[in-house]
Amino acid sequence: MEDTEKISDTTVVALARRLALTGIASLIAFFGVAGQAQTLDRTALENDIRARLAELKDSEQQFLAPSDKDRSNYADFLAQPDTGLIRLLPRETFENKLSILGDGAYYSFARLTHEYGYGSDIELQQGQFSVGFAGADFGFLTTLGKLAIEDATLSNPAAQFLVTFAAPTSEAEARQQQQRSAAGFEINGFTYRSRVAVKKKRTYLLRSISYSTSDLLIAFRVVSIDDDGSVVIAWKILKKFSVPQLITAVASSRRS
Repeated sequence: MEDTEKISDTTVVALARRLALTGIASLIAFFGVAGQAQTLDRTALENDIRARLAELKDSEQQFLAPSDKDRSNYADFLAQPDTGLIRLLPRETFENKLSILGDGAYYSFARLTHEYGYGSDIELQQGQFSVGFAGADFGFLTTLGKLAIEDATLSNPAAQFLVTFAAPTSEAEARQQQQRSAAGFEINGFTYRSRVAVKKKRTYLLRSISYSTSDLLIAFRVVSIDDDGSVVIAWKILKKFSVPQLITAVASSRRS
């Protein structure tokens, strides 16, 4: 009897272990399937997100696009090299309402993008155009009045200072030019500053100096102003300067 009881006990233990292992295997199989399903769900969600973002980007580009009428009116102008027609959105109205960095308020004439952070040359905010937004970047704006964009050339007297100005290479000098531009100054009867008021059917000159990115002289004209405050401008590059490089105080001290 004792041997039988011992065998029975051993059998019971073995059966218990087998059942336990079977249960664990079942749990592993269950969670494995559940995990696979979760992975599949996340993959589907990721694909859905990407599709929606692509649709959103496309909608934003359509929202930023000038009207067909404006494009038609400037068709001959746009057939020339280094020209364009863009819409700028007022920053105070559309801030944090679009997925694009800068909310459509900025534009880079060098990179041809509204995305902020890629050497942006111009901004629309509070009814003003402005230049110089990051680090030591700066620039100058001046108005040419009602002059047609086609007639804005390097020979215009207002362009002479902008053409001959040499971008400083030291950060201290660049900061001084930032302050000078912010305050505004006059040369040969023309006023230059970092901000100018937006006026319909007016033409402007812009010298934008973005260190390590670009240095451009641009002529642009306000084509239309929509009810939402957005502004469509026609632009052309008058001159491309060498890409400016900035020597910081730290780099200068190391050289010395």
